[in-house]
Amino acid sequence: MSLGKRLKREREKRNWSQMYVAGKVGITNTVLSNYERDYRDPDTDTLTKLADLYEVAVDYLLGRTEKEIGLKEKDMSSLKDPQTNLMFDGWLEMSEEQRQEALDFMEFLRSKKDKKEK
Repeated sequence: MSLGKRLKREREKRNWSQMYVAGKVGITNTVLSNYERDYRDPDTDTLTKLADLYEVAVDYLLGRTEKEIGLKEKDMSSLKDPQTNLMFDGWLEMSEEQRQEALDFMEFLRSKKDKKEK
């Protein structure tokens, strides 16, 4: 899938207009339209802003990976904690189904804790 198609898909998944996205990243909606139709490619700064806005990895937008999730600098600092690191070890290698099971289990543990505190 092309960069333009991925940009358009991410915008539409959020039900955002081109005007909204363009305003957020500091470009015109015409320029964004050109990106989405693969007439032009964004510069690296704009591409980074779009990835941040859509909360996806730049590599995902470029088609270098199918994994949408990218870790930000602030997220990386929490991985230095050995317990946190153990909890997320292998996350990126998990299938979508395995990730959902892990998230469901975490939610179960949270709800169990909340019940105890009441």
